[in-house]
Amino acid sequence: MGLHIIALAKQVMDPETPTSGYRVDREAKQIVLTAQIPPVINGFDENSLEAALRIKDAGEEVKVTVLSAGSSFTMDVMKKALSMGNDDLVLVQDDALTNISDSLITATVLAAAIRKIGDFDLILAGRQASDWDNAQVPLILAEILDLPCIPLTRKVEVKDGQVQCEHILENGYSTISSALPAVVTVSNELGEPRYPNIRNIMAAARKTPTTWTLADIGLGEGDLTPKLNIVDLFVPEKQSQCEIIEGEDEADAGRKLALKLREAKLV
Repeated sequence: MGLHIIALAKQVMDPETPTSGYRVDREAKQIVLTAQIPPVINGFDENSLEAALRIKDAGEEVKVTVLSAGSSFTMDVMKKALSMGNDDLVLVQDDALTNISDSLITATVLAAAIRKIGDFDLILAGRQASDWDNAQVPLILAEILDLPCIPLTRKVEVKDGQVQCEHILENGYSTISSALPAVVTVSNELGEPRYPNIRNIMAAARKTPTTWTLADIGLGEGDLTPKLNIVDLFVPEKQSQCEIIEGEDEADAGRKLALKLREAKLV
């Protein structure tokens, strides 16, 4: 029996979108695009897709199912996951998932979809998403599914029924292994994701993603009660003020600077 990997992939606003391409609606607490800039697959999730394919390249009999949840998918964008060489694409698409920023809700939806998919051995996800940068969903998902989780990895291998990872540290890495099934988050230190080749692009064009609603995975809007309350959403304003401290010489200027800092209660 082969290995079944579920790789999570989130559709996000292109992080390279210029400031002129969007505005912040403070009343609705939402980011509104003002230019026709297509979305992308979250960059860290592309690293996790690459990690899944490297396991597949290692000679294992591997099936990779890509899973995403949202309200409106751009199919050409999401099919990139198939064009890279992954096998199946499952999309949970429902209007109730519009502008969801609560990590618990996202993890709840993904967990329900994973239970519907059935047997799996490994869940891979990017370390965080570029829209909210919370880095919470995979950890909450592991908790919901009662699975071990290895976060922030730069290398993922499956050997002898275990997942073996290089976990990133501030000054290096540590090697961590876990029994399967497990959840692993992947960082950009893994390396650049592969570019889709013509053969895989053509194969992806012929594939039809599996699309489910919340009802299909046994959830309703009552399961989407947010625990997170966004108090305000705004673009920070940068303010700078510079005061030149002068003196008769360097020692005098230094003494006056120290007095200024003491008056401001900074020292």
